[in-house]
Amino acid sequence: MTEKNTNSALVRRVNKLLESRVEHDKDTLEALKELSTFFTENTLNSRRNLRSKIERRSLAINEEFLSAFREVKSCLDDIYQDVLAMNTAVQCMTNRLQTTKTQTSQLIEQTAKLQNESRILSMHHEIANAFIANFQLTPAEQTILHGSTRESPITEDFFSVVNHVQEIHSNCRVLMQSGYQTLGLDIMQRMTLLQEAALERLYRWIQNQCKHIENERLAPLLIKAMNKLQDRPVLFKYVLDEYCTARRTALAGSFIDALTLGEGYVSTPNPIEMHANDPKRYIGDMLAWLHQAIPIEKENILTLVKGCDKSVISQKGFVIL
Repeated sequence: MTEKNTNSALVRRVNKLLESRVEHDKDTLEALKELSTFFTENTLNSRRNLRSKIERRSLAINEEFLSAFREVKSCLDDIYQDVLAMNTAVQCMTNRLQTTKTQTSQLIEQTAKLQNESRILSMHHEIANAFIANFQLTPAEQTILHGSTRESPITEDFFSVVNHVQEIHSNCRVLMQSGYQTLGLDIMQRMTLLQEAALERLYRWIQNQCKHIENERLAPLLIKAMNKLQDRPVLFKYVLDEYCTARRTALAGSFIDALTLGEGYVSTPNPIEMHANDPKRYIGDMLAWLHQAIPIEKENILTLVKGCDKSVISQKGFVIL
């Protein structure tokens, strides 16, 4: 029964093989073509060794494949190592980039902070310069105000500096109203001292120069000087007393010269005493001299106080006819 079944199975396989159309089976054709390369003789011995040859050939092919795959694996391992090294390098670069980014961010923040501080300092510098320009005298102005020497002359620049001092003194009120009372009082006190020093110097200069009121070059400066001194009653009075004393002395000297030498305001060059024997003419010549001298002296005193407030002058006890 078993042998019968075996033969039946064999018959079925043979029939199936016979029924199959080999020319349409590409795999079978390829297999047969490959088989023909090493199965050249159809002998009993060749048929018996066919299986072993196929197995050895398959083994050789597998070994070749394994060798080729080993090379591929080696290349892949090299690529893996390269990729791993690249990954390590990229990770290192990423870490360095992150560190650099953090440092750069801190540097940018610090730079922005420094720039902001620089702008603030620049604003403070501008404010300080503006403050100095509006509430302080320059070294040149201080030199003009105090004079390089005790005998330094008074010029137009001196009055400009005095006006600037008065302006600063007035601006201190605005500074105090803005909330800077201590600073305002300090500057105001300093400007007050400068004003007093300037007026003291102006007073000494007027004392020396007021007797030369007829000097056209000095007259404008004397007028401005008297204008500045009118707010100081004591100094103003001393200047006028000094002026009156100087002019009294000068007028008395000129009158004596006119009596004895014939010089003075009268047109005649002869001394007035030449007509002492004629009392009427003698007295007339003296009155004529006084008549010509008094208007000139009046004009001089009016010129001296030309820039002063007349009401202030009258309040201080001076009457200018």
